[in-house]
Formats: sequence, C-alpha cells, structure tokens
Amino acid sequence: MSIELSKETVREITPSLRRFLAEELDVEIGDMQANFLLDYILKEIAPFAYNKGVKDAEAFLRGHLEDLGNTCFEEELTFWKKRKK
Repeated sequence: MSIELSKETVREITPSLRRFLAEELDVEIGDMQANFLLDYILKEIAPFAYNKGVKDAEAFLRGHLEDLGNTCFEEELTFWKKRKK
C-alpha cells in the first residue's frame, strides 16, 4: 500500500520541507525539488513509520481484545441477589 497525500497536503508540507533544508542544512531548493524529495521520502522511508504504526495498533487492539471478556462482562441472574428481602 503506497502512502499518498492530497495535493493540498503536499502544498502545506513543501514550505516546511524547504525551510528545514535551508535552516538546518543550508540547502536552498525550489518547490519542484521539494516535491521530488517529499515523493522519495513517502515511497522509500514513510512505509517504515506506517508499518510500525500498524504493528503498534495491532498490539494495542490485541491486548484489549484479550481482556475483553473481563472488561465487558455482566453477571447473569442477579435479580434475586440484589433484591431486598
């Protein structure tokens, strides 16, 4: 599954990416170069973060599902136990 961003999101990211390169690495690039770099990052590096997020979510859900019986349990036949005599 490839990670795709909307054109609006890319337009929001591009200035930040250009600023980061300029301020942190003293590299000036244009919008087209920033878009190429962003595309590379999305195709080559972002899947590592995506896969980690999926694994973390799976572990979280499995942990909660294993305890589902204890978390979502209601004792049966309690009418007579709770009724005052």
